Amino acid sequence: MAQALRPNTVGGLFATDGKPHPLQDTLVAVTLVLGLTSFVTAMFHSLHLLSSWTGLVGILTGAYGQWISETTRERFGLILGLGAAGVGFFLGMAHGGLFG
Repeated sequence: MAQALRPNTVGGLFATDGKPHPLQDTLVAVTLVLGLTSFVTAMFHSLHLLSSWTGLVGILTGAYGQWISETTRERFGLILGLGAAGVGFFLGMAHGGLFG
């Protein structure tokens, strides 16, 4: 019964270290927004400029976020955003590229 008295310090998959990380959280949010924008606009041929540029910026933002991330929760969000930004970037490049 001793286990019932000890707090669970391991936590779940998305557990944080209990400290605020405002820069990392901002990078996660920006990467997710840019990745989603790039992915959605990549489905339209005429929006290749928006898709490729938001994808490129999302990839760069996500890469920097991965470099300075400290928790699994941050890395998980960054990988989702990076994947979406990468797909959007490459489809935008296939539809016309960065400069039309």
